[in-house]
Amino acid sequence: MDWLSSSMWYWVCLAITGIISAVLGYIFGKSDTPSVADKSIEINVLEIENAKLKSDLETCRKRLDNNPTKTKNPRLDSDIHSSGKNTFLFNADEAKAAFGKTIKENDLKLIEGIGPKIEGLFHNFNIKTWKNLSETPVDKCQEVLDSGGSRYRIHDPASWPMQAKMAYEGHWEQLFEWQEKHRAGKY
Repeated sequence: MDWLSSSMWYWVCLAITGIISAVLGYIFGKSDTPSVADKSIEINVLEIENAKLKSDLETCRKRLDNNPTKTKNPRLDSDIHSSGKNTFLFNADEAKAAFGKTIKENDLKLIEGIGPKIEGLFHNFNIKTWKNLSETPVDKCQEVLDSGGSRYRIHDPASWPMQAKMAYEGHWEQLFEWQEKHRAGKY
């Protein structure tokens, strides 16, 4: 009997030690690794920042390519010299080539996530152009959404100013690619 009881206690102690080790390992493992949701949010933020930087880089390249002494468009040339800033002109043909459909200038519904009702909310805040939206902080965009009530809380305006900037500056292919990449993630 002594041999049986000592063998049983050996197995009980071994089982308890294993269970305690497994629980502690699980707890320590869970606390050190960030969740998948945290990583995906961080990735989305980095993708938005990357798209903004690409848009800025493209703008800088266009400005370098445009020699102010040999500007092809006199209206653009006068805008550069009078205000010191570049004014972008809407080119419907380039937009149509990238999107495969007719794009109306300053149509906020072009921005992924903005529909007719949200566009109306922005118009109520006097944000009616891509340029206006591109200069609007994300927290102001959230304020516009909040003005529409609780049904608009599901929308995330984090990328809207960046998309509007691409549209305003005429980066059609880049905007289309960004929207396709992020639209694919929703389905």
